[in-house]
Amino acid sequence: MEHSSPRKPHLSSLPLDSENKATEFHPFSTSPPHMLAFHLAWLSLFSCFFSTFSIPPLIPIMRQNLNLSAADVGAAGTAAFVGSIFSRLAMGPVCDLVGPRIASAALSLITAPIVLATAFISSPTSFILVRFLIGFCLANFVANQFWMSSLFSTSVVGLANGFAAGWANMGAGVAQLTMPLLYSFVKSFNVPENTAWRVIFVVPATFQAITAIMVLIYGQELPCKDSIKVSNKPKESFLRLLFNGLMNYRGWILGLIYGCCFGVEMTMDNIVAQYFYYRFGVNLQVAGTIAACFGLTNWFARPMGGVVSDQMAKLFGVRGRLWGLWAVLTVAGLLCVLMGRANSVGGSIGVMCMFSVFVQAASGLTFGIVPFVSKRSLGVISGMTGSGGTVGAVVTQMLLFSGDKFSTQTSISVMGLMMVICTLPISLIYFPQWGGMFCTPNETSIDEEDYSLLV
Repeated sequence: MEHSSPRKPHLSSLPLDSENKATEFHPFSTSPPHMLAFHLAWLSLFSCFFSTFSIPPLIPIMRQNLNLSAADVGAAGTAAFVGSIFSRLAMGPVCDLVGPRIASAALSLITAPIVLATAFISSPTSFILVRFLIGFCLANFVANQFWMSSLFSTSVVGLANGFAAGWANMGAGVAQLTMPLLYSFVKSFNVPENTAWRVIFVVPATFQAITAIMVLIYGQELPCKDSIKVSNKPKESFLRLLFNGLMNYRGWILGLIYGCCFGVEMTMDNIVAQYFYYRFGVNLQVAGTIAACFGLTNWFARPMGGVVSDQMAKLFGVRGRLWGLWAVLTVAGLLCVLMGRANSVGGSIGVMCMFSVFVQAASGLTFGIVPFVSKRSLGVISGMTGSGGTVGAVVTQMLLFSGDKFSTQTSISVMGLMMVICTLPISLIYFPQWGGMFCTPNETSIDEEDYSLLV
């Protein structure tokens, strides 16, 4: 379901289809409304990732000041992901009802003060609670992907989704790189250690609030007023939209798959700086720089996944999108296994960089499929898939990276094996009019209910 902006709409400079969605994507253009919305969407989500992952690179320092145990750190990492599960699931229907612009900006403004509250934590309990609440801002990812799917046609939607989320995800890498540097800068003025790390959290909190205000002022959901007339169907209730989405099994499978790519990516963002700090003995700044390399590859890796998805679709239709996702995610899993077995810092960094490219590309490929599952409940399907990513992060964090049951390198390899195994359900996704990995289309088998879930 699409929504109009309350302000006077802009006319697009891009070619449009019958639904006023852009059929071309130019990432370095800022022309309104399509490309301007793209830049506002990724920048707003970038600030949310920056906020969420501004804490992990400082944990070695915070552990000393707050007397955090390994169990506390693991619980906080899990809490950060748990906080975004239900918020992502709820964000989908909210986008269906009020539009992605308002949903995104409102959530960012609500969670920005919580990011600032990090400066005032004084105990393990408050540390875990703040990480849990900050996790809510990652629900903006659903609004980001919903917005792109509403503005760009099926021929370029994989590319648009890939760029919007990929550039946004770089916020995690930038946080890993800049927060230790900001800490060192403040400490250079003879500021006590316990104060220095607290002061710098004003940066992510302010950044997040500013981007939210920009979305409200300059953002626009639709290219023109006529867009709301594309469909003559009456508006449906929240519960009906939710029911239609939850009953579509394809959304559940994509949620599982997204848990194996984006969920793993978030887990790595959470533990990779500590991994290199403790295993290879590098200092805090070097560990943060290495961790930043993992996140910053999103600049091209996730968009590349969108490109691959769209190109495979041109050659083989939606079946090509499914095969591309399976192949890329399987390679990512194997590289994850190899990273855990690398015994030198150089070898580990090299494999990590290759792994980051494939796992982030797999995320782009996943959301290259999401817009085809259900136009009717696009927000719900986006929310289900996005929630699956955080569920995957919670599961891997709790099973493999909480406590001292496994060494971190062993846990990384086991996580890779889990990824390879969990790619298999992709073969179960079937679209009657497009087919599946091993099945050809069968348009005569489309019944009224099956069709209604896809439109």
